[in-house]
Amino acid sequence: MTEGSPFAKSDVERLLHDLFVRGLDGDSAAYHAFLQKLGAHLRAFLARRLFGWPDEVEDLVQECLLAMHNQRHTYQVDQPLTAWVHAIARYKLIDLLRAKSGREALHDPLDDDLAVFADSATEASDAKRDVAGLLETLPDRHRLPIVHVKLEGLSVAEAARLTGMSESAVKVGIHRGLKALALKMGTTMSSRQ
Repeated sequence: MTEGSPFAKSDVERLLHDLFVRGLDGDSAAYHAFLQKLGAHLRAFLARRLFGWPDEVEDLVQECLLAMHNQRHTYQVDQPLTAWVHAIARYKLIDLLRAKSGREALHDPLDDDLAVFADSATEASDAKRDVAGLLETLPDRHRLPIVHVKLEGLSVAEAARLTGMSESAVKVGIHRGLKALALKMGTTMSSRQ
């Protein structure tokens, strides 16, 4: 494995992978250390995405750890562990955001970074493909504002001029489109489980 390889492991990846695999082989001390280190990793990771809801971070960390423990048999040891961990965390985060969207005004941390959890070249490529596929399912009035504002970085006014929509229609399109994407991602995850 070369340093430039997309499969080259970071120090965190190497450490977590080693502890997890040893834990799967019956080393309870290694598994305990894995859970502690992974908890710290997830806490920092989720805190960056839930900056508006710091009280939710610890609950979500615990949900992720429990889900990973329950799904540990699905992990393929030749694959990057952090990609598997981040996929589970992403779906738990989406579940939380969907639950909160009905109770609070939605400030979606995914708005700021649609390519979340893309730590490797492979994962980034997969995430871009997944997002592009999901975006294609949206009508133009939702898809185009998301592409222009969230992905290309245009202002709402620029996107409005480019699409021929009003600024308010662009904002509504983004909000409704992101909400539809979150719903589609939740449905997709449910069908995979």
